Amino acid sequence: MRIYPYLDYYCYLCCQIHLKMKHTYYPQGTCSQVIEFEINDGVVHNVQFYGGCDGNTQGVGRLVEGMKAEEVVQRLEGIRCGFKATSCPDQLAKAIRQAMGEE
Repeated sequence: MRIYPYLDYYCYLCCQIHLKMKHTYYPQGTCSQVIEFEINDGVVHNVQFYGGCDGNTQGVGRLVEGMKAEEVVQRLEGIRCGFKATSCPDQLAKAIRQAMGEE
């Protein structure tokens, strides 16, 4: 007889949360204020930009959905916005690189 019947379910939920960890990044030098995303098994999901050019950031988020994190970094790193030294896509690449270092 199990003393704690919900313990297995709790452990399952903890594992799911760990595997689907949401990352939050605060961009520097762009109009966007916050970037949130998930990396599950090396694949990028649910990219959300807060602030910035709404149509462009939604487009970036949809284009990278389901893409391998390394590929996203390779494609987006170094993109500039006008005369700025960076851009929202470049900041997403930095965010993903940072998140991969944490995992």
